[in-house]
Amino acid sequence: MMTLQVDPAPVEANRFEAMRHAMVASQLRTNAVNDPRVVEAMARVPRERFLPAGQRGVAYRDTLLPLVGGRRHNSPLATGRLLTEAQLRPTDHVLLIGAAGGYAAAVLALLAGSVVAVEEEASLVDLARTALAGEDKVTLVEGPLNAGSAAGAPYDLLIVDGAVEALPEALVAQVKPGGRVLAGVIDRGVTRLAAGRRTEGGFGLIDFQDIECAELPGFRRLRTFTF
Repeated sequence: MMTLQVDPAPVEANRFEAMRHAMVASQLRTNAVNDPRVVEAMARVPRERFLPAGQRGVAYRDTLLPLVGGRRHNSPLATGRLLTEAQLRPTDHVLLIGAAGGYAAAVLALLAGSVVAVEEEASLVDLARTALAGEDKVTLVEGPLNAGSAAGAPYDLLIVDGAVEALPEALVAQVKPGGRVLAGVIDRGVTRLAAGRRTEGGFGLIDFQDIECAELPGFRRLRTFTF
């Protein structure tokens, strides 16, 4: 009796593709991710490729995913809303903070002219380096997230793919005057997405959506005490 052997790889690829299209239909299109270029890019990039092996089966869930070192990965919706509000242009030179395994950088590579992606967790840098191999629009930088990458400045756009209590002025200074700044922000325990512009006098952010967002290390506001 002949035993038919089926290669599982195409089956697995089809399963991930179906989950990706379901994500686009049920999470993005229904929740104000309405820039057609962003939707198309997120429909093309295989998110599972940019996650640790143990997380690939849940790559398209509408939730934060645990990573190494206590880190978490933003949901597809949080990333999609940031990219939509960024109003990306094909010529933009983008600084991405919190690259993790490289997913947002890969999506940005389809939308912008060039991307400098910063990640400080060594195992995530290794994952991103493998997943982004051959992507010549992305420069991966290993270093503290809150330091950015002054070597690539000035940038048209700063995207922080995670939540922070405060953005260092030295990081925002890497953005051109008039450039856009988008980030998740933490305010009294609540995370929101916010956008703004850098001016010669500084920068300000305006909230545009309350959403669960992955906190990034190195951005806590200094605590002061009154005696």
